[in-house]
Amino acid sequence: MFAVLKTGGKQYKVQSGDMLRVEKLAADAGETVQFNEVLMLGGDKTVVGAPFVKDAGVQAEVVDQVKGEKVINFVKRRRKHSSKRTKGHRQKLTLIKVTDILASGAEKSGVKAAMGAGSVSATAVTAAAPKKAAPRKAEAKAEAPKAAAGADDLKQLSGVGPALEKKLVAAGVTTFAQIAAWTDADVAAMDEQLSFKGRIEREGWIEQAKELAKG
Repeated sequence: MFAVLKTGGKQYKVQSGDMLRVEKLAADAGETVQFNEVLMLGGDKTVVGAPFVKDAGVQAEVVDQVKGEKVINFVKRRRKHSSKRTKGHRQKLTLIKVTDILASGAEKSGVKAAMGAGSVSATAVTAAAPKKAAPRKAEAKAEAPKAAAGADDLKQLSGVGPALEKKLVAAGVTTFAQIAAWTDADVAAMDEQLSFKGRIEREGWIEQAKELAKG
């Protein structure tokens, strides 16, 4: 009995006991693997797949991971200052020994499927790894300092926008009354703490706060 299997983009006609070299498989020496892409079975009765024979498989033992013969690639470019390049390459292969040909029952055999080494890539592993969920916008906003209940709208002060208001709230300033009661020492401290660079006096926040506090 023989089978025609497909692996690594190539087709091989094999019989039990055959030794052959195929494109590198993701398996160690001594492991048994099963090729499930069987195109045809031959023997007493020929079965042709469409494209594969259902429930058929070829089992083989991995003998060793080897390299093919060195292939020399020589390139010479004309009219480019005699540019030339020589490069060698040895294809990575897997040496296997066919142990059994299954006309049926391959799906329930429990033997590890033969997979090309390129199929088990770092990209696939990364894609399969669980991803950490990004923090939701609502949660991010919740982390920002919030003004206490009853706080005044500090954006009514000259030159104060949403960003500057957040800085003031983070520093514990939430009402016009607080700003109206600032002393020179308080102003100097806020200038240094929030890098206002004289903005408080320049914009006249204290006078504005006194008027706004009256309602």
